[in-house]
Amino acid sequence: MTPILRNVLAVIAGIAVGMVVNLGLITISGSIIPPPEGVDPTNMDSLKENMHLFQPQHFIMPFLAHALGTLAGAFMAALIAVSHKMKFAVGMGVFFLLGGIAAVSMMPSPLWFAVLDLVAAYVPMGILGGKLGIGASQADIS
Repeated sequence: MTPILRNVLAVIAGIAVGMVVNLGLITISGSIIPPPEGVDPTNMDSLKENMHLFQPQHFIMPFLAHALGTLAGAFMAALIAVSHKMKFAVGMGVFFLLGGIAAVSMMPSPLWFAVLDLVAAYVPMGILGGKLGIGASQADIS
């Protein structure tokens, strides 16, 4: 496989893995921390209308989904990429950050959560995923 093709595969795999982890955690989040009474977490209108009922614990799983999804995607990209592994990992962080910005603009959330999510869940997790992926790929070599 050519290096360019493998780097393209790193991007595709990073996005796919990150999205699967994110959606998986969001899917199970209601069974771990139930939403407030009467809120349908699968309905955007219900979420918007009832956001005032959400307490800080209701934001733990969305934050973890965003952070761990980005971490997994960045790790995968760094692990697969032939060159510029950290750039690909940080690229995953930026890609998912753009998704986070879109989500914050579409759905109201407390300012503290929006800031925490956008500042801590994406680019820092991209960097950490890159470091872990580079370390794992170097361990395979030795």
